[in-house]
Amino acid sequence: MNLSLTKKELRSIYKAKRMALSQDEVNFLSQKIFEQFVLQFNVFENQKVNVFLPIGKMNEINTQIFIDYFFDKKLKVFAPKIKGDKIISVEIFPDSDFEINNWGIKEPVSNIDSNVDLDYVLAPLLYCDRFGNRVGYGKGFYDSFFSGDFGIHNKIGLNFFFPDQDVADVFESDIALDGLITPYNFIDFNIN
Repeated sequence: MNLSLTKKELRSIYKAKRMALSQDEVNFLSQKIFEQFVLQFNVFENQKVNVFLPIGKMNEINTQIFIDYFFDKKLKVFAPKIKGDKIISVEIFPDSDFEINNWGIKEPVSNIDSNVDLDYVLAPLLYCDRFGNRVGYGKGFYDSFFSGDFGIHNKIGLNFFFPDQDVADVFESDIALDGLITPYNFIDFNIN
């Protein structure tokens, strides 16, 4: 039987675990997560992928490896940008300009919402349970983004940690992930 904890409890535990990682560990584990993605997903030219840009001071996964790979494979790459109380998806290019927003998050300077169907969204998180319930920083931006007016074919969470506990306080407005990539495995939540 899995232990169930609240989002607040899980947020505290996994934020501390992530902050305890050294920069070398973050880079090593990020590379392993990237390798798991490549093993699981056969991306091809002109697919559309939205990739979060990491908050370095929060020891988030280094997604630049993914972005470089996607550009090399000629995918259309998008990055999230917070506008008001929601996330928009902005197309980025190798020469795009970025800025740091009020939350300390790197995001594109452009404000053009692409509003296109996405083949993949690589989502940040602090924790994800074995059912795909995501625990982020608690602002609800990604749940709102996932329920937008455009299609998302694969909502994939990236995390350093395996899902050992269940989220006790899942709400109706919470949108589960389709999959989770850790450094050592891929969990497909759509398999019954």
